[in-house]
Parts: sequence; C-alpha cells; structure tokens
Amino acid sequence: MEKWKVLLADDEPIIRHGIRGSIDWEQLQMEVAGEAEDGEEALLAALHLQADIILVDLNMPIMNGIALIRELRERLPECRVIIVTGHEEFSYAQEAIRLNVDDYVLKPINVAQLTGVLTQVRKQLEERRQLQEHFDMANRQIAKNVTLLRERFCLEWLEGERDEGQLLEQLRFLKLPACAPLTLGLIRWSETVLGRPVSTENDRQLFLFAIENITGEILGGHSHVIFRDRSGHIVLFVWDILAEETVALLEASITRYLKITTVQRFVSVDGLAGIPAAYQAARQGVYRDTPMSPIVRRGKQLAQEQYANPELSLELVADRLQVSPVYFGRVFKQEMGVSFLAFLSRIRINRAIQLLHATDLTIHDIASQVGYLTQHYFSTSFKKHMGVSPNQYRRGGLSAVPGEETEKE
Repeated sequence: MEKWKVLLADDEPIIRHGIRGSIDWEQLQMEVAGEAEDGEEALLAALHLQADIILVDLNMPIMNGIALIRELRERLPECRVIIVTGHEEFSYAQEAIRLNVDDYVLKPINVAQLTGVLTQVRKQLEERRQLQEHFDMANRQIAKNVTLLRERFCLEWLEGERDEGQLLEQLRFLKLPACAPLTLGLIRWSETVLGRPVSTENDRQLFLFAIENITGEILGGHSHVIFRDRSGHIVLFVWDILAEETVALLEASITRYLKITTVQRFVSVDGLAGIPAAYQAARQGVYRDTPMSPIVRRGKQLAQEQYANPELSLELVADRLQVSPVYFGRVFKQEMGVSFLAFLSRIRINRAIQLLHATDLTIHDIASQVGYLTQHYFSTSFKKHMGVSPNQYRRGGLSAVPGEETEKE
C-alpha cells in the first residue's frame, strides 16, 4: 500500500533529525518525503510532493508558520497540518488552531505524544480515502448511467414534475447547462419503410436507434439531450437556436440513409417552466403536419436551404417542383397551416435573430444574408413579426424568438 507522505518544516536541523529518527514511520505507514528549513521552501516542497502531512514549526525565517499554513489551506487544502511549537510560542499556536490545523505538539518533542497524534491523523486520512473511493465509485456509476439519468430527468420535465429549484439542481448534477434549452424538437416516424409497415418490434427499435444516432451526429456541435417520450416519439432538448440549414439537414439525412419519412417540429422554449407547453405545441405540430405530401416536403426543404436567395418565391419553387403555383400554394397552406410566403418569412426572421445575437454585422448585411433585397423591406418584415425594429431587438428591446405559429400572410 502506498505510504502517506510527510514533510518536516523546521529551521533547526537537530529538530528535523530528531523527529525523523525517533518515529517508527514504517509502522505508521508513512515516509518522510522531504524537509525544509524555512516557510517558503516548505510551501514549494509541499506543493511539489503533494504532501499528505506537514509538521510545521511556527517560528521560521522568510515565511513563518502561520503564513505557511494560510497558503497551504488555499493551495493544498487536503494536507494535514501538525504544529511543532515551544511554550513561548503558544499564543501563535492558538491562532494556528483557528486556521483548522489538525493538532500541535510542544518542544521538546515527546515521541509517544507525537506518535499518537500521527496515528490519529493517519486514521483521518484513511477515512477520507475510503470516503473518496466511495464517491469515485458513485461518480463512475453515475457517469456510466448519465445518459439514462438525463433521459429520465427530461421525461419528468416534460410532464411538469419538477419545480424551478429542482430543475436547476438536476441540470447541474447531470452536467447540463443550468438554464432552459432554447429549442425543443419532436420527431415522429410513421413506422413504414418504402410504404410498407415495419413488421417486428426489433426492427422498429433499430430504426429508432438509427434516427437518434443520425440526430446526435448532426447536433454534435450543440449541447443537447435526445430521448423518447412515453409514446415513443423522439424528443430533443437543444441549448441553442437551430439554424434552418441544420433542421433541413436532419430531415434530409434521415430520409437519405434510412429511406423513411419523418415529421419534425421545432419550437422555442419560454424558460424553465415552458418545457411542458413547448412539448405540447411540438406534439400537436407533428400530428397536424402528418401526412405531408412529397411536394410540400420538398417545397419546405427548398425554403430551408435557399432562404438566402432573394429571388426565391412560390412561383420559383413551384417551377422547380413542376407543378402550378396555384396548386402548390393551396396544398402547402393546407398541410402547413401557413402560406409559403409566411413560412419563408419565418425562416428568414429566425436566421436574422441568430445573426443579431451572434454577430456585429450591420442591419444592411444581415438583410442581405437572409434574402431581403433592401434593408427597408427587411426592417418592415422584422417589425411585423417581432413588434420592434432589428436595431431595437439587438439593444434588448425583445428577447423572444418567433414561434411556429407565425402570422399568416
């Protein structure tokens, strides 16, 4: 077993030599790992050796014992301190006791007394080591099961079973950001592959795991949790506002790699207490969006991918899809609940909000990046959605993100 490391700090060599030679260190499972003749040298040695125990003479040059103990308490708090002092220094010893030293012995040294003190300190060290081992074991178990613990916690959060104090405490415990996620997402799968229903529970679980894995890879740059609700839908908590490109990539990747169709809904979250409401909104959204025709799905994807193009319009998308603008506009509004122009505006405003938060770009440059030909048109559209101008929003005039139910155009 590894021995406890002891440092002797006394400016008198004869005292150090006497302590080293008179104590049965082997029996105490200790070793004298170093000596120092002044406080400064003792501090450096203790830090270098990571000493477990230090015997400190209060009356040392350069840095006295009291100053040394203060430094040790700051920089090596687990080190046990035993004062070695003369009768004339006892008032100093009393001050040192207030610094939470473990014990003190008077000079001349009584070997039996010092052995007893060291024995007691060793017992405390062993108890601390055992306690630390229990903590380490518990932490390993928590780390091993942290994914399950996070999922269980988030499921309870969906159902409104925690108050704000409990939520913050659990978020810190599970090493998640100590605040509400900015985005909640819900993914619903029709449980069909190439138009045919999945026949076994094993296959169903494999597809769900595959969806979760693809989602985790795409959200890898964002702090997030992926779990399933009690109905088997995949739920996402994301501590960020997701770019429309990310949402589009997620949907396209699942379709491309798994050959299945999913319906997704992403909504903003209004604080810690807003999770249940956001979840209900997302849940209602995925059922309202189902079924989504291939034409509407492709039109939605084009809007998410090409919103920065100021020429993008209902007519242009309809032309790409080889259908009439009237037909595409009618079907899109029926299935999405908003017009194509309203949907496109929402994407552009959401992206503008991200740029207002995360960059110092001018309003003119932001307008250009999100697909508006003029700053004036952008500012008018932004104020229509958000109630304030882009400049007012950037100065803190509003902190909300436009939700899924954008004003219909």
